[in-house]
Amino acid sequence: MLRDRYDPIDVFALVPALSRQMEPVLTQLDDLLDDDTLFQLVRADLAKRYPRTLTAGRPSTPAEVILRMLVVKQLYGWSYEQTEQWVGDSLVLRQFCRVYLQPVPDDTTLIRWATTIQPQTLHQLLDHIVDLARSLKVTRGRKLRVDSTVVATNIHHPSDSTLLYDGVRVVGRTLNKAKQLLADGAALSTQAFADHTRSAKRQMKRITQTARQRGEAAADKLKSAYRRLLAVAKSSIAQAQRVGQALAQQSDQAAGQLATQLDQLGKQVEQIISQTERRVLQGEQVPAGEKTVSIFEPHTRIIRKGKPGRAVEFGRLVWLDEVEGGLISRYEVLDGNPPDSEQLRPSVEHHRRVFKKPPHLLAGDRGVHSPENEDYAKAVGVAQVVLPKPGAKSAKRIAYERQGWFRRGHDWRAGIEGRISGLKRRHKLDRCRNHGDAGMERWVGWGVIAHDLRQIAQATAS
Repeated sequence: MLRDRYDPIDVFALVPALSRQMEPVLTQLDDLLDDDTLFQLVRADLAKRYPRTLTAGRPSTPAEVILRMLVVKQLYGWSYEQTEQWVGDSLVLRQFCRVYLQPVPDDTTLIRWATTIQPQTLHQLLDHIVDLARSLKVTRGRKLRVDSTVVATNIHHPSDSTLLYDGVRVVGRTLNKAKQLLADGAALSTQAFADHTRSAKRQMKRITQTARQRGEAAADKLKSAYRRLLAVAKSSIAQAQRVGQALAQQSDQAAGQLATQLDQLGKQVEQIISQTERRVLQGEQVPAGEKTVSIFEPHTRIIRKGKPGRAVEFGRLVWLDEVEGGLISRYEVLDGNPPDSEQLRPSVEHHRRVFKKPPHLLAGDRGVHSPENEDYAKAVGVAQVVLPKPGAKSAKRIAYERQGWFRRGHDWRAGIEGRISGLKRRHKLDRCRNHGDAGMERWVGWGVIAHDLRQIAQATAS
């Protein structure tokens, strides 16, 4: 049964010798999280964990504790394990998280509750936090700057051989689970459950060693090793299909889930086999949009932003809107690597909806510029549109961009680069540790929410 909160206790009053006040920022943050709208949004999602979560079962970890611990986790960039440990060890954080003298929920409990909070709820939380910032006069929404960044997924650097090896390894592991579920496993023969992981690993190592060599003989040897690895992968897929059919005939729910898992896994490995044959054996250049770069995080995209030292990144492109006061007013996890110029209109429309007016100043980098974007921004009432034009410029355009207001707006836009750096260093938006599309949304959402709450607390504490 979902509980709202524990009975309040002043932990410091129980230990006068250790009593101390929270730091001013944490005190302000404590007051901000007392907002009932934030609590109710999170509670509504937690209540949907099971059909009877609100009325039946053991008393749960309170919704208030879950909300505050998730904020603390992302505020300090901790893992779930570290959050459990350090909240339990700190009187200040026990009081802040409203755990008091109760047991701190362990990391697995926190993970299970965290996954019930939907990505759309996090967008609603952020909109309400921005509204709180307006009411506290932290921002007025007069300025808006936009930019994109890449949040990496938690994968190793992909290569054809390692992807094939991963596929064979995971198929073998899943077949082993299926063998334990199938009562008539012997009818499929032992060969149907054979694990080819060692063979795949041997061929992967051979490919790695051969790839360092040069010359036609080495190229032929490399293709030969790839053919053997591809044969192992195809054999594993054939096994997965036979076992999946046997699982689908079982009435057990676990068997049905495993059959679905094998089917999805088979499609992923088939895609990797196809792209490997096209690239290695046929010499074709496979487009980035047609590639799978991870068995474990299939939503990962190949992002080319042309940055020095990072020509190619693997993860998801995230679009950020920032208003004055250092607040991120909107974020969007994008699919693929779309042009930045396509993201300006949604940013301005969101800003108009949240602040009830367009920004006075709108700033972006050269990737955001287009004549259509400039015309649109001016048409909706943006007074100063600072979108530098890339490439060759006419004398009229050069004179336009040399105006004082344009240069000041361009200088202000550069500040979002530092904001992104802070988000990645402090709130761990450099690499997502969650799984899947929804996991990426939650990781970015909680990071942005924690950042905004900190900014509001710092502004109101001073």
